[in-house]
Amino acid sequence: MRNKIIFTLSILGILAGIVAAYIFGIERKPQPPAFAPVSNPYETAIYANGIIESDQTGGSNITIYPEVAGPVKALLVQEGQNVKAGTPLLAIDDSVQKATTEQLKLQAQAAQALLSELQAQPRRETLAIAKSQVELADSNLKTARDQYAKRRASFEMDAKSISKDVLDTAQDAERQAAVAEEVAIRQYELTKAGAWSFDILNQQRQTQALEQAYLAANALLQKYTLKASVDGVVLSVNTTVGSYVSAQGAFDAYTQGQNPVMVMSTGQDTLAVRCYIDEILIARLPTPDHIQGSMLIRGTDLKVPLEFVRVQPYVSPKIELSDQRQEKVDLRVLPVIFRFKMTAAAKAYPGQLVDVFIGKK
Repeated sequence: MRNKIIFTLSILGILAGIVAAYIFGIERKPQPPAFAPVSNPYETAIYANGIIESDQTGGSNITIYPEVAGPVKALLVQEGQNVKAGTPLLAIDDSVQKATTEQLKLQAQAAQALLSELQAQPRRETLAIAKSQVELADSNLKTARDQYAKRRASFEMDAKSISKDVLDTAQDAERQAAVAEEVAIRQYELTKAGAWSFDILNQQRQTQALEQAYLAANALLQKYTLKASVDGVVLSVNTTVGSYVSAQGAFDAYTQGQNPVMVMSTGQDTLAVRCYIDEILIARLPTPDHIQGSMLIRGTDLKVPLEFVRVQPYVSPKIELSDQRQEKVDLRVLPVIFRFKMTAAAKAYPGQLVDVFIGKK
């Protein structure tokens, strides 16, 4: 019985081995690749990593930072939105600055009103009062002279008819009336002359200073609304309503760093490709008149011809693609910029990594 069991298990093992050998011996065809592998389109070419960015005369994309600090009150655009130059993008709480600006505006208006008052002098009603005071002083002088003349005539006719003290008092009253008339005349002339030129000049300077302070405050108030400086596309919005932003940008809770409040690109009819040539290959780079390039978008078999724009003549550490500030190996590269026209077939986005081959015409 025991021998039969062993014999049966041996036969089953042999059959299992034969089936396994048959199954594992079947030839399986590999799946076709999702896209053609990267290939050099030129006889000889330099391969480089590239990154797509907006097409500009200098720099890459447009980073937007506010010049003032405060909580975000409203987001006025969305990512991917096309905007024109001057379009409001973001509003920061401006309640304090708005009140300060209004205060300076009212102070400037008050100073202007006082200046207008000085320039409009003499006031007709004030001049009329001064003129009446001159007429009153003239009447008082005439009365004092008449009284003195009467007392003097009486004294000359009969020295005992009036005392010497009364005569002297009348004479003194006449002199006081004459002086009072002279003071009234001069006061009238001063009132008629209007404000002193130095007072007007001083008030003009104060008015100008307050107007400039108002203009400065109003200009600062306008900076609480971020506006697009050029026509373009909003690539990313790195803040939200209620978040605090400053001249350093917006705090990113994930990276624990500061990011631009917004990133924009110019119009995306054409895009630029910044590719990086390893320093050991710079000597093989063709002259600018003979440079041509071809871009391969990763994940597709699409090859896009590139138009050479310029060479950024500065060899720098290769941190643009890796975003690593501290490299284990100091790999230095030369940036070369191309451009291509955006089409439905060559759909790409700023920030996308591509393969670039640089050949010679």
